[in-house]
Amino acid sequence: MYSNTELKFMSKIFALSEAASIGIHSMVVIARSENGINAVKISEITGFSKNHIAKVLQRLVKNDMLKSVRGPSGGFSLKKNPGEISFLDIYQSIEGNLDVGDCPLSYNLCGFDHCLMGNVINKLTSEFKKFLQEQTLKNYL
Repeated sequence: MYSNTELKFMSKIFALSEAASIGIHSMVVIARSENGINAVKISEITGFSKNHIAKVLQRLVKNDMLKSVRGPSGGFSLKKNPGEISFLDIYQSIEGNLDVGDCPLSYNLCGFDHCLMGNVINKLTSEFKKFLQEQTLKNYL
């Protein structure tokens, strides 16, 4: 078994940003709440910083996925039906469009007649995008 220190230094082909992870996890928590929930409670449930949660969720408010009410009894609630919000919607609101381009490394010029990576990165990106599109908040209620 690996220690936490060893795991931090292991290489990964894929890594989800902390902001995207916060967005997806927080949106599931919000979808499960009956009358909305504040960033402090979300932080207690998820273990993420309440300040970082608030920052990410404000982006989702601006992108019309959440309603936000200020004050002691305020919090966040969904603006749409949970079945209408996919993980891809959340991801792209935070990270921008997830595109599958011609070159997996985004090179403009390449001296080779075929991709040395065998387009595996594009295939993985396509599969990841498909997975995110198929997952809605309703799946996790």
